[in-house]
Amino acid sequence: MAAQEFTLRSIAVPAFGPSVIWSVGAGAVLPVVALSARELGATVAVAALFVGITTLAEFAAAVPAGVLVERIGERRALVLAGLLDTAACALALVAPSLWVLGLAVLLLGPSGAVFLLARQSYLTAAAPLRLRARAMSTLGGVTRVGLFLGPLVGAPVVARWGPQAAFGVAVTAGLLATAVAWRTVDLSADDALAGPGRGRVPVARVVAEHRRVLLTVGLGVLAIGLARSSRVVVVPLWAEHVGLDAAQTSLVFAAAAFVEVVLFWPAGTVMDRHGRVWVAVPVAVLLGLGLLALPLTTTLAGVTAVALVMGVGNGIGSGIVMTLGADAAPTAGRQPFLGVWRLLSLVGHNGAAIVVGAVAAVASIGAASVAVGVLTLAGGAWLARWLPEYDPRSRVTRPGEGPGRQVRPPPDRG
Repeated sequence: MAAQEFTLRSIAVPAFGPSVIWSVGAGAVLPVVALSARELGATVAVAALFVGITTLAEFAAAVPAGVLVERIGERRALVLAGLLDTAACALALVAPSLWVLGLAVLLLGPSGAVFLLARQSYLTAAAPLRLRARAMSTLGGVTRVGLFLGPLVGAPVVARWGPQAAFGVAVTAGLLATAVAWRTVDLSADDALAGPGRGRVPVARVVAEHRRVLLTVGLGVLAIGLARSSRVVVVPLWAEHVGLDAAQTSLVFAAAAFVEVVLFWPAGTVMDRHGRVWVAVPVAVLLGLGLLALPLTTTLAGVTAVALVMGVGNGIGSGIVMTLGADAAPTAGRQPFLGVWRLLSLVGHNGAAIVVGAVAAVASIGAASVAVGVLTLAGGAWLARWLPEYDPRSRVTRPGEGPGRQVRPPPDRG
Protein backbone atom coordinates (compact mmCIF):
# COMPACT_ATOMS: atom_id res chain seq x y z
CA MET A 1 0.00 0.00 0.00
CA ALA A 2 1.39 3.39 -0.93
CA ALA A 3 2.11 5.73 1.93
CA GLN A 4 -0.42 8.32 0.73
CA GLU A 5 -3.16 5.68 0.72
CA PHE A 6 -2.38 4.37 4.19
CA THR A 7 -4.91 4.88 6.99
CA LEU A 8 -5.00 3.35 10.45
CA ARG A 9 -8.54 2.20 9.78
CA SER A 10 -7.35 0.13 6.83
CA ILE A 11 -5.14 -2.02 9.07
CA ALA A 12 -7.22 -1.82 12.27
CA VAL A 13 -8.19 -5.50 12.48
CA PRO A 14 -4.82 -7.14 11.73
CA ALA A 15 -2.77 -4.53 13.58
CA PHE A 16 -4.88 -3.90 16.68
CA GLY A 17 -7.44 -6.73 16.82
CA PRO A 18 -5.27 -9.51 18.27
CA SER A 19 -3.63 -7.15 20.76
CA VAL A 20 -6.81 -5.69 22.22
CA ILE A 21 -8.43 -9.14 22.55
CA TRP A 22 -5.31 -10.61 24.13
CA SER A 23 -5.03 -7.69 26.56
CA VAL A 24 -8.61 -8.27 27.79
CA GLY A 25 -7.50 -11.73 28.89
CA ALA A 26 -4.31 -10.35 30.41
CA GLY A 27 -6.32 -7.73 32.29
CA ALA A 28 -8.68 -10.38 33.66
CA VAL A 29 -5.73 -12.42 34.96
CA LEU A 30 -3.55 -9.69 36.50
CA PRO A 31 -5.63 -9.13 39.67
CA VAL A 32 -6.06 -12.84 40.45
CA VAL A 33 -2.56 -14.31 40.13
CA ALA A 34 -1.69 -13.69 43.78
CA LEU A 35 -5.18 -14.70 44.93
CA SER A 36 -5.00 -17.97 42.99
CA ALA A 37 -1.64 -18.71 44.59
CA ARG A 38 -3.13 -18.03 48.02
CA GLU A 39 -6.00 -20.43 47.36
CA LEU A 40 -3.45 -23.12 46.49
CA GLY A 41 -1.70 -22.64 49.84
CA ALA A 42 0.90 -19.92 49.24
CA THR A 43 1.89 -17.51 51.99
CA VAL A 44 1.41 -13.80 51.39
CA ALA A 45 5.12 -13.39 50.57
CA VAL A 46 5.13 -16.30 48.11
CA ALA A 47 1.89 -15.08 46.49
CA ALA A 48 3.50 -11.69 45.93
CA LEU A 49 6.42 -13.37 44.17
CA PHE A 50 3.99 -15.05 41.76
CA VAL A 51 2.94 -11.61 40.49
CA GLY A 52 6.50 -10.94 39.30
CA ILE A 53 7.04 -14.27 37.53
CA THR A 54 5.40 -13.17 34.28
CA THR A 55 7.30 -9.88 34.21
CA LEU A 56 10.63 -11.63 34.73
CA ALA A 57 9.76 -14.16 32.02
CA GLU A 58 8.87 -11.35 29.61
CA PHE A 59 12.18 -9.67 30.45
CA ALA A 60 14.09 -12.86 29.60
CA ALA A 61 12.06 -13.36 26.42
CA ALA A 62 12.34 -9.82 24.99
CA VAL A 63 15.33 -10.41 22.71
CA PRO A 64 14.45 -14.04 21.78
CA ALA A 65 10.96 -12.79 20.84
CA GLY A 66 12.53 -10.37 18.35
CA VAL A 67 14.61 -13.16 16.83
CA LEU A 68 11.55 -15.41 16.59
CA VAL A 69 9.45 -12.76 14.84
CA GLU A 70 12.28 -12.12 12.38
CA ARG A 71 12.61 -15.82 11.56
CA ILE A 72 8.98 -16.89 11.18
CA GLY A 73 7.20 -13.61 10.41
CA GLU A 74 4.69 -11.55 12.40
CA ARG A 75 1.56 -13.55 11.59
CA ARG A 76 3.03 -16.94 12.47
CA ALA A 77 4.59 -15.50 15.61
CA LEU A 78 1.23 -14.09 16.72
CA VAL A 79 -0.53 -17.39 16.14
CA LEU A 80 2.16 -19.25 18.07
CA ALA A 81 2.01 -16.73 20.93
CA GLY A 82 -1.78 -16.95 21.03
CA LEU A 83 -1.67 -20.74 21.28
CA LEU A 84 0.97 -20.57 24.01
CA ASP A 85 -1.09 -18.00 25.91
CA THR A 86 -4.20 -20.14 25.62
CA ALA A 87 -2.38 -23.27 26.80
CA ALA A 88 -0.79 -21.44 29.73
CA CYS A 89 -4.11 -19.97 30.88
CA ALA A 90 -5.83 -23.36 30.51
CA LEU A 91 -3.10 -24.89 32.66
CA ALA A 92 -3.53 -22.17 35.29
CA LEU A 93 -7.31 -22.66 35.22
CA VAL A 94 -6.99 -26.28 36.36
CA ALA A 95 -3.70 -25.98 38.28
CA PRO A 96 -3.81 -28.35 41.28
CA SER A 97 -0.65 -27.01 42.91
CA LEU A 98 1.57 -23.96 43.20
CA TRP A 99 4.23 -25.55 40.98
CA VAL A 100 1.77 -25.96 38.12
CA LEU A 101 0.40 -22.45 38.58
CA GLY A 102 3.97 -21.10 38.61
CA LEU A 103 4.75 -22.86 35.32
CA ALA A 104 1.57 -21.44 33.78
CA VAL A 105 2.25 -17.81 34.72
CA LEU A 106 5.87 -18.26 33.61
CA LEU A 107 4.69 -19.16 30.10
CA LEU A 108 2.58 -15.99 29.94
CA GLY A 109 5.77 -13.90 29.75
CA PRO A 110 7.05 -15.09 26.34
CA SER A 111 3.57 -14.96 24.79
CA GLY A 112 3.10 -11.36 25.95
CA ALA A 113 6.53 -10.39 24.65
CA VAL A 114 5.75 -11.76 21.18
CA PHE A 115 2.30 -10.12 21.04
CA LEU A 116 3.71 -6.67 21.78
CA LEU A 117 6.81 -6.96 19.62
CA ALA A 118 5.11 -8.45 16.57
CA ARG A 119 2.58 -5.60 16.44
CA GLN A 120 5.26 -2.98 16.94
CA SER A 121 7.40 -4.52 14.20
CA TYR A 122 4.50 -4.58 11.75
CA LEU A 123 3.51 -0.97 12.41
CA THR A 124 7.13 0.15 12.17
CA ALA A 125 7.25 -1.17 8.60
CA ALA A 126 3.66 -0.43 7.57
CA ALA A 127 2.88 3.02 8.94
CA PRO A 128 4.26 6.03 7.05
CA LEU A 129 6.32 8.47 9.07
CA ARG A 130 3.50 11.02 9.17
CA LEU A 131 1.29 8.51 11.06
CA ARG A 132 3.87 6.41 12.88
CA ALA A 133 3.43 7.92 16.35
CA ARG A 134 -0.36 7.77 16.10
CA ALA A 135 -0.10 4.12 15.08
CA MET A 136 2.10 3.33 18.08
CA SER A 137 0.04 5.37 20.54
CA THR A 138 -3.10 3.63 19.27
CA LEU A 139 -1.44 0.26 19.83
CA GLY A 140 -0.54 1.32 23.37
CA GLY A 141 -4.01 2.78 23.86
CA VAL A 142 -6.02 -0.24 22.74
CA THR A 143 -3.82 -2.44 24.91
CA ARG A 144 -4.64 -0.24 27.90
CA VAL A 145 -8.33 -0.36 27.02
CA GLY A 146 -8.13 -4.14 27.03
CA LEU A 147 -6.32 -4.18 30.37
CA PHE A 148 -9.01 -1.84 31.73
CA LEU A 149 -11.89 -3.99 30.45
CA GLY A 150 -10.34 -7.30 31.51
CA PRO A 151 -11.03 -6.97 35.24
CA LEU A 152 -14.59 -5.83 34.51
CA VAL A 153 -15.20 -8.93 32.39
CA GLY A 154 -13.49 -11.19 34.90
CA ALA A 155 -15.19 -9.81 38.04
CA PRO A 156 -18.52 -11.67 37.72
CA VAL A 157 -16.71 -14.87 36.76
CA VAL A 158 -14.47 -14.62 39.83
CA ALA A 159 -17.46 -13.80 42.05
CA ARG A 160 -19.23 -16.95 40.85
CA TRP A 161 -16.42 -19.50 40.60
CA GLY A 162 -13.39 -18.10 42.41
CA PRO A 163 -10.07 -16.45 41.41
CA GLN A 164 -8.76 -19.20 39.13
CA ALA A 165 -11.89 -18.93 36.98
CA ALA A 166 -10.53 -15.65 35.61
CA PHE A 167 -8.03 -17.71 33.63
CA GLY A 168 -11.04 -19.06 31.71
CA VAL A 169 -11.67 -15.54 30.41
CA ALA A 170 -8.04 -15.44 29.26
CA VAL A 171 -8.41 -18.82 27.52
CA THR A 172 -11.33 -17.46 25.51
CA ALA A 173 -9.45 -14.24 24.73
CA GLY A 174 -6.36 -16.20 23.67
CA LEU A 175 -8.36 -18.38 21.28
CA LEU A 176 -10.12 -15.36 19.77
CA ALA A 177 -6.85 -13.44 19.35
CA THR A 178 -5.28 -16.48 17.67
CA ALA A 179 -8.25 -16.84 15.33
CA VAL A 180 -8.11 -13.16 14.31
CA ALA A 181 -4.38 -13.41 13.63
CA TRP A 182 -4.80 -16.66 11.67
CA ARG A 183 -7.59 -15.34 9.44
CA THR A 184 -5.84 -12.14 8.43
CA VAL A 185 -3.36 -11.92 5.61
CA ASP A 186 0.29 -12.22 6.53
CA LEU A 187 1.05 -9.08 8.48
CA SER A 188 3.91 -7.88 6.33
CA ALA A 189 4.14 -4.36 5.02
CA ASP A 190 6.69 -5.43 2.43
CA ASP A 191 7.63 -8.99 1.54
CA ALA A 192 11.24 -7.90 1.35
CA LEU A 193 11.12 -6.45 4.84
CA ALA A 194 9.21 -9.02 6.86
CA GLY A 195 8.66 -12.69 7.20
CA PRO A 196 10.95 -15.71 6.90
CA GLY A 197 13.49 -16.14 4.15
CA ARG A 198 15.22 -12.75 4.20
CA GLY A 199 18.74 -12.01 5.34
CA ARG A 200 19.03 -12.16 9.11
CA VAL A 201 21.24 -9.98 11.26
CA PRO A 202 22.70 -11.43 14.48
CA VAL A 203 21.62 -9.68 17.67
CA ALA A 204 25.22 -8.89 18.63
CA ARG A 205 25.76 -7.14 15.31
CA VAL A 206 22.55 -5.16 15.69
CA VAL A 207 23.64 -3.96 19.13
CA ALA A 208 27.15 -3.11 17.93
CA GLU A 209 25.95 -1.14 14.92
CA HIS A 210 23.34 0.82 16.85
CA ARG A 211 25.02 1.13 20.24
CA ARG A 212 25.02 4.94 20.08
CA VAL A 213 21.25 5.31 19.97
CA LEU A 214 20.87 2.53 22.54
CA LEU A 215 23.24 4.32 24.92
CA THR A 216 21.63 7.74 24.42
CA VAL A 217 17.89 7.62 23.70
CA GLY A 218 17.76 4.06 25.05
CA LEU A 219 18.90 5.19 28.50
CA GLY A 220 16.14 7.80 28.48
CA VAL A 221 13.64 5.04 27.72
CA LEU A 222 15.01 3.13 30.71
CA ALA A 223 14.28 6.14 32.94
CA ILE A 224 10.69 6.34 31.67
CA GLY A 225 10.20 2.63 32.42
CA LEU A 226 11.60 3.15 35.92
CA ALA A 227 9.18 6.00 36.63
CA ARG A 228 6.14 4.21 35.23
CA SER A 229 6.65 1.14 37.38
CA SER A 230 7.78 3.03 40.47
CA ARG A 231 4.54 4.97 40.69
CA VAL A 232 2.61 1.68 40.83
CA VAL A 233 4.72 0.73 43.86
CA VAL A 234 5.03 4.01 45.75
CA VAL A 235 1.48 5.40 45.34
CA PRO A 236 -0.30 2.53 47.16
CA LEU A 237 2.43 2.35 49.83
CA TRP A 238 2.27 6.10 50.42
CA ALA A 239 -1.54 5.96 50.45
CA GLU A 240 -1.34 3.34 53.19
CA HIS A 241 1.22 5.48 55.04
CA VAL A 242 -1.18 8.45 55.19
CA GLY A 243 -4.11 6.26 56.29
CA LEU A 244 -6.06 5.57 53.11
CA ASP A 245 -7.78 2.18 52.88
CA ALA A 246 -7.64 -0.26 49.98
CA ALA A 247 -10.94 0.92 48.48
CA GLN A 248 -9.80 4.54 48.41
CA THR A 249 -6.46 3.56 46.86
CA SER A 250 -8.32 1.60 44.16
CA LEU A 251 -10.38 4.68 43.32
CA VAL A 252 -7.18 6.72 43.01
CA PHE A 253 -5.79 4.21 40.50
CA ALA A 254 -9.10 4.03 38.61
CA ALA A 255 -9.16 7.82 38.17
CA ALA A 256 -5.56 7.84 36.91
CA ALA A 257 -6.26 4.92 34.56
CA PHE A 258 -9.23 6.74 33.04
CA VAL A 259 -7.06 9.77 32.28
CA GLU A 260 -4.44 7.54 30.65
CA VAL A 261 -6.98 5.88 28.34
CA VAL A 262 -8.42 9.23 27.23
CA LEU A 263 -5.06 10.72 26.26
CA PHE A 264 -3.54 8.07 23.98
CA TRP A 265 -4.76 9.59 20.68
CA PRO A 266 -3.74 13.21 21.41
CA ALA A 267 -0.30 11.90 22.40
CA GLY A 268 0.28 10.35 18.99
CA THR A 269 -1.03 13.43 17.19
CA VAL A 270 1.39 15.73 19.04
CA MET A 271 4.33 13.44 18.29
CA ASP A 272 3.52 13.27 14.59
CA ARG A 273 2.87 16.99 14.15
CA HIS A 274 5.42 18.58 16.46
CA GLY A 275 8.05 15.95 17.19
CA ARG A 276 8.84 13.25 19.73
CA VAL A 277 10.61 15.64 22.12
CA TRP A 278 7.33 17.45 22.82
CA VAL A 279 5.94 14.28 24.39
CA ALA A 280 8.97 12.38 25.70
CA VAL A 281 10.30 15.23 27.85
CA PRO A 282 6.89 16.22 29.36
CA VAL A 283 6.29 12.54 30.22
CA ALA A 284 9.50 12.46 32.25
CA VAL A 285 8.83 15.87 33.81
CA LEU A 286 5.25 15.09 34.90
CA LEU A 287 6.14 11.66 36.27
CA GLY A 288 9.22 13.04 38.00
CA LEU A 289 7.42 16.01 39.56
CA GLY A 290 4.57 13.75 40.66
CA LEU A 291 7.00 11.42 42.43
CA LEU A 292 8.70 14.41 44.09
CA ALA A 293 5.36 15.86 45.24
CA LEU A 294 3.81 12.63 46.53
CA PRO A 295 5.54 12.73 49.96
CA LEU A 296 4.06 16.20 50.51
CA THR A 297 0.47 14.86 50.43
CA THR A 298 -1.45 13.78 53.53
CA THR A 299 -5.06 13.41 52.34
CA LEU A 300 -7.10 11.48 49.78
CA ALA A 301 -7.50 14.64 47.70
CA GLY A 302 -3.75 15.29 47.71
CA VAL A 303 -2.79 11.73 46.76
CA THR A 304 -5.45 11.73 44.03
CA ALA A 305 -4.24 15.06 42.60
CA VAL A 306 -0.65 13.80 42.37
CA ALA A 307 -1.77 10.47 40.91
CA LEU A 308 -3.74 12.34 38.25
CA VAL A 309 -0.68 14.42 37.34
CA MET A 310 1.30 11.22 36.89
CA GLY A 311 -1.66 9.72 35.02
CA VAL A 312 -1.52 12.62 32.57
CA GLY A 313 2.21 12.06 32.17
CA ASN A 314 1.79 8.35 31.57
CA GLY A 315 -1.22 8.92 29.30
CA ILE A 316 0.47 11.39 26.97
CA GLY A 317 3.35 8.91 26.85
CA SER A 318 1.16 6.19 25.35
CA GLY A 319 3.26 4.56 22.66
CA ILE A 320 6.29 6.83 23.22
CA VAL A 321 8.73 3.97 23.89
CA MET A 322 7.50 2.04 20.85
CA THR A 323 7.62 5.16 18.67
CA LEU A 324 11.19 5.97 19.64
CA GLY A 325 12.14 2.36 18.98
CA ALA A 326 10.46 2.45 15.57
CA ASP A 327 12.29 5.67 14.68
CA ALA A 328 15.64 4.16 15.59
CA ALA A 329 15.03 0.67 14.15
CA PRO A 330 17.10 -0.34 11.11
CA THR A 331 15.55 -2.00 8.06
CA ALA A 332 17.74 -5.10 8.34
CA GLY A 333 17.52 -6.59 11.81
CA ARG A 334 14.42 -4.59 12.72
CA GLN A 335 12.86 -7.22 14.99
CA PRO A 336 16.02 -8.07 16.98
CA PHE A 337 16.64 -4.34 17.47
CA LEU A 338 13.10 -3.84 18.76
CA GLY A 339 13.62 -6.78 21.11
CA VAL A 340 16.72 -5.10 22.56
CA TRP A 341 14.79 -1.82 22.78
CA ARG A 342 12.02 -3.58 24.69
CA LEU A 343 14.65 -5.08 26.98
CA LEU A 344 15.89 -1.60 27.93
CA SER A 345 12.37 -0.55 28.85
CA LEU A 346 11.89 -3.70 30.92
CA VAL A 347 15.18 -3.07 32.76
CA GLY A 348 13.57 0.13 34.00
CA HIS A 349 10.30 -1.59 34.82
CA ASN A 350 11.94 -4.45 36.71
CA GLY A 351 14.44 -2.17 38.41
CA ALA A 352 11.70 -0.02 39.93
CA ALA A 353 10.86 -2.40 42.75
CA ILE A 354 14.57 -2.85 43.52
CA VAL A 355 15.27 0.89 43.67
CA VAL A 356 12.16 1.65 45.73
CA GLY A 357 12.76 -1.26 48.08
CA ALA A 358 16.43 -0.43 48.60
CA VAL A 359 15.84 3.25 49.38
CA ALA A 360 12.80 2.53 51.56
CA ALA A 361 14.81 -0.05 53.53
CA VAL A 362 17.46 2.50 54.55
CA ALA A 363 15.27 5.62 54.64
CA SER A 364 11.51 5.71 53.97
CA ILE A 365 8.93 5.27 51.22
CA GLY A 366 8.82 9.05 50.87
CA ALA A 367 12.56 9.17 50.30
CA ALA A 368 12.22 6.38 47.72
CA SER A 369 9.61 8.41 45.84
CA VAL A 370 11.90 11.45 45.83
CA ALA A 371 14.90 9.39 44.68
CA VAL A 372 13.01 7.95 41.72
CA GLY A 373 11.60 11.39 40.93
CA VAL A 374 15.11 12.83 40.72
CA LEU A 375 16.25 9.96 38.46
CA THR A 376 13.22 10.51 36.23
CA LEU A 377 13.86 14.24 35.84
CA ALA A 378 17.49 13.43 35.03
CA GLY A 379 16.18 11.05 32.37
CA GLY A 380 14.02 13.83 30.96
CA ALA A 381 17.04 16.14 30.73
CA TRP A 382 18.99 13.32 29.04
CA LEU A 383 16.22 12.90 26.45
CA ALA A 384 16.07 16.66 25.87
CA ARG A 385 19.79 16.54 25.08
CA TRP A 386 19.89 13.51 22.77
CA LEU A 387 16.41 12.94 21.32
CA PRO A 388 16.39 15.86 18.84
CA GLU A 389 19.27 14.18 17.03
CA TYR A 390 17.09 11.13 16.33
CA ASP A 391 13.67 12.80 16.07
CA PRO A 392 12.40 12.48 12.45
CA ARG A 393 10.68 15.87 12.73
CA SER A 394 14.04 17.48 13.55
CA ARG A 395 15.98 16.03 10.64
CA VAL A 396 16.72 18.02 7.52
CA THR A 397 14.40 16.93 4.73
CA ARG A 398 16.16 15.88 1.56
CA PRO A 399 14.92 17.13 -1.84
CA GLY A 400 11.69 15.42 -2.82
CA GLU A 401 10.96 14.15 0.70
CA GLY A 402 8.10 15.93 2.38
CA PRO A 403 7.53 15.66 6.13
CA GLY A 404 4.60 13.33 5.62
CA ARG A 405 6.46 10.93 3.42
CA GLN A 406 7.99 7.78 4.84
CA VAL A 407 11.69 7.46 4.08
CA ARG A 408 13.29 4.04 4.33
CA PRO A 409 16.53 2.70 2.86
CA PRO A 410 16.29 0.14 0.07
CA PRO A 411 15.50 -3.33 1.45
CA ASP A 412 18.41 -5.62 2.18
CA ARG A 413 17.76 -8.56 -0.10
CA GLY A 414 20.90 -10.38 0.91
